[in-house]
Order: sequence, then C-alpha cells, then structure tokens
Amino acid sequence: MRYRTGWPASRLLAAAVSILILLCAGAIGGLAWALTNLTSARVQLLDQISPAQVKVLELDTALRSQESGVRGYVLTANPNFLTPYTDGQQAEHDAVDRVRTVLEPVRPDLVRDLREVERLAAEWREGYADPLVARVRASGVPQTALADAERGKELFDRVRDATDVLGDKLNAEATDSRRQLDDAASEVLWLLVGLGVLLVFSIAAVAVVLYRIVIAPLSGLAEDVRQVSSGDYAHPVEAGGPRETVMLGDDVEAMRVRILSDLEELRRSNSELEQFAYVASHDLQEPLRKVASFCQLLERRYSGELDERGEQYLKFAVDGAKRMQVLINDLLAFSRVGRMTREQTLVDCDELVADVLDNYSEVIERTNAMVEVADLPTVRGEASLLGGVFGNLISNALKFHGEDPPVVRVEVERTGDFWTFSVSDNGIGIDTEYAERIFVIFQRLHHKDDYPGTGIGLAMCRKIIEYHGGTIWLDTSQDTGTTFKFTLPAVEDDEQ
Repeated sequence: MRYRTGWPASRLLAAAVSILILLCAGAIGGLAWALTNLTSARVQLLDQISPAQVKVLELDTALRSQESGVRGYVLTANPNFLTPYTDGQQAEHDAVDRVRTVLEPVRPDLVRDLREVERLAAEWREGYADPLVARVRASGVPQTALADAERGKELFDRVRDATDVLGDKLNAEATDSRRQLDDAASEVLWLLVGLGVLLVFSIAAVAVVLYRIVIAPLSGLAEDVRQVSSGDYAHPVEAGGPRETVMLGDDVEAMRVRILSDLEELRRSNSELEQFAYVASHDLQEPLRKVASFCQLLERRYSGELDERGEQYLKFAVDGAKRMQVLINDLLAFSRVGRMTREQTLVDCDELVADVLDNYSEVIERTNAMVEVADLPTVRGEASLLGGVFGNLISNALKFHGEDPPVVRVEVERTGDFWTFSVSDNGIGIDTEYAERIFVIFQRLHHKDDYPGTGIGLAMCRKIIEYHGGTIWLDTSQDTGTTFKFTLPAVEDDEQ
C-alpha cells in the first residue's frame, strides 16, 4: 500500500528528527533528575551523616576519657591522670564543632541535641569534675571516699544518655539515608532501562513511519520504473509518499506516456517502412527481369553485328541488372527478418555449420582454405536465419583473405545464460574505427570490383542475432585478421 502525504521529504525528516530530539531531551532530563537525587542521597550519607556518626563516637570517647581521668586523679592525686581530662575536653570541642558544621545545614534538630550534650557535659564538669579536681590539687591527698560520688555519676549518666540519644538518632538517620540512596540508585537503574526501551521503541516507530511514508513509496516507484524499463511500457507508474516522490512519479509517468506514444509511432513507421521495402523490392523484380532478359536477347541476336564497344555496353547493362536483382533480393530478405516470423525450434549448430561449409565447398577448395570448427551447442531459433549468420561470416572470412590461404576458426564458450560464438580468420582485417559502421546497411569498406557484395550481409547478421535475443560485435582486441563474436541464449539440458 502506498501512502500519500502533503509534506515534502525535508519536512518529514525534520519532524522525525525533532521527535527523536525531544525524546532524547526528555531522557536526558529524567536521567539528570534521577542522578541529582542519587547525588543528594550520597552526599547526605557520606558527607554529612556518616562523618557526624564518627564524630559523635569521638565525642563519646572524649567524655569517657574525661571521666576516667578525673576518677584516676582523685584516687591517686597523680597529675598525669589529668592529661586525659584536659585532652578529652579539647577532643570534645573539636568533635562538637565538626558535628555542628555537617549537621547544621540539613538537620538543625540534631544540632539542638548536640547543644544539649554540650550543656550537660559542661554542667558535669562545673558541678562535679572541676571542684573535685581543685580539692585534690589543693590538698595533694587522694580521696578514696567521695561524698558526692553519686551526684557525679548521676550528672555523667545524663551526659551519656544525651550522647546515646544523639547517636541513636544519627544511626536512624544513616539507615534512612542508606534506604534513600538505594531507592535513588534503583530509580536511576529502572529509569535507564525504561528510557533505553522507550528510545528503542521510539526509534523503531520513527523508522517504521519513515519507511511506510518515504521508503515504501520510493520502492514502489522503483518497481514500476523497472517494469517499464524492462519493456512493459503499458504499465502505469503511480507514486505516493512525500511531495518529491509524487512529483518524480508524475514526471516518470509523463515520460512513459510520451515513450509509449513515440513507440507506437515508431512501430507504425517501421511497419510501413518494412512494407514499403517489401513491396518496392517485390515490384522491382519484374522490370529488372525484363531488362536483363531483353539485354541478353540483344546480346545473342546481334552478336557479331555490334562493334566491341556496343557489346561492352550490353554486358554492362546485363551485369548491372543482375547486381540490382541480387541487391533487391537481399533487401527483400532483410525486410523479412522479424516480420515474417516462424516457430523457433531447437537447432543443432554443428549440423548447421556443416551444411554451410558444404555450400561453400567449392570456394574452400579453390582458395585452399582450412576451416576449424569446435564442438558447437544446440540453440533455439530459426535454422534458416541462423544459417544465414554463419554463412555470411564464413563467406566473408573466405572472401577477404590475404596472400596466405584462409584459415577460419569457429569457436564457442559459455558465458552465464548465453553462448558466445566467435568466427575468426587470418584475413586483411578491419580497422577499429569501422567497428560500428560495418553493421549499417549498404555500408562497404571496399570497391565492388575488388570484393563483390551488396553491403547488406553484416546488417542482416545483426538483425537476425538481435531478433534471437543476442548481440553481435567486432572483436577489436585482435591484432591480426578479423574476429566476429555474437551471443545466443543458452538452452538448458532439460529443455533439450
């Protein structure tokens, strides 16, 4: 089915490309959105929550170090035990600053929990640790029995509880962030798969649409053109699809109509010309016979009474009439080729060439010619016409010989669906510039007194060979002699 559209091919192509661009843009946008979500989830987990978790653990460690340092110093009065206490405070401040930095932009609620830990830690130091350390430092004596140990433990437990709460919230946030990261990664994966499938189907759909509205009409137009070019000039050419294809189809259809009209006119003209040649040749036979007959009667009746010049004139007249009669007969035979058709039968070329050589046996013997004939195949055609082709080519080879006796070779080879015959000789040869002229009717390369003939033979050969579906040509690749080649359709073994 051919589809007609009002759009030109350029607009159809632009529309298809625009659709693909829009789909690609949508695919890129969706993928960018999914990648943004994936990046956001990754940043939140790796750059914010995870570092905050690490620092909260460091904060808890710093607080434990402070509590252990205070307890050791109180029990031993050894100043070395205060090092974990002082270092722990610095580590606490560093951890708090880092946690605040990473959480403040995204989770201000957790920053409030951090401040609560910081406040409780300060309250523990101010209300318990610092006064106790001051008493031991002032007395220089360890204190094994602490009156307010319970109160210190209570204060520190509150710090620990607040730190644990912050850690639990960060752990929960980390779990949620990992889930978001997994979800974002899944979204990217499924989006890529979905977009890939969408693009494949979109490209396939665009390709199918372009094929149906562009390629298919062009293929249909090409098929119509091939059918017309094969000889079916009556086959109409119809084109659909884009505007350019329709316009091209209309131009081809107009050309086909003109060719068909010209062909009909040419056939009519050829028919009339062939009929004219036949009628003219036939009607000229009778007056020529009368001219020749009466000239011969004059020659016999008045032989000896005419002077030498008069007898010469009569011979010229008789010879001219006879040559004119031969020319008319050849012209008549030429006009019959293709017009008076007979049923084509299987022709054994070996027997055909043998009959031709038998007809020219006297010439072969007189010129001491040597004729070599290969094993020839069987073809389909009219034996009388094909015999005329072999006879004309062989007689030319025997006629146009040089000083040496003629050597004629008839060979054949299979080339695809055709047999290629060749008839070669060692004669005077033909210049390559006359390779086409020699096949034109009445064209002669030599004077009739040097080599007799009418100039119709090779034109007759071409017409017969083309009538049988082949071609004939002069092989110009040979340096000596003359070689004619012609093709005939091969006959398969089952047909034979």
